[in-house]
Amino acid sequence: MFEVSVSGVFSAAHYLRDYHGKCEKLHGHNWNVEVSIRSKVLDKSGMVVDFKELKDKLNKALLEFDHSFINEISYFKKVNPTSENIAAYIYKKLKRLFSHKNLKVTKVSVWESEKTHATFLP
Repeated sequence: MFEVSVSGVFSAAHYLRDYHGKCEKLHGHNWNVEVSIRSKVLDKSGMVVDFKELKDKLNKALLEFDHSFINEISYFKKVNPTSENIAAYIYKKLKRLFSHKNLKVTKVSVWESEKTHATFLP
């Protein structure tokens, strides 16, 4: 089994609903995201996927987040924009972007800061 990962970043604001503490107020983060892709076989070049292709697809998935108010993204009008839910949402987007290949998105991790992150594992 082979697994490759790339990272991306975006800056955005959000607030948490049904939460009592600092994060219930509007605030922002410089988010870091890491995605991993797994395959049992390598392509003819000896790769799971070209890092550039994986990075391009991650950047495409992150585009709607950058410099946004996450609570106003359609999906997050109903779903609380926690790091956990953001990771799951990015996973769903990447799964669709890689649906044409025999590749499995194995995890998406989202960091709100250097010391805190959440990971979605399908």
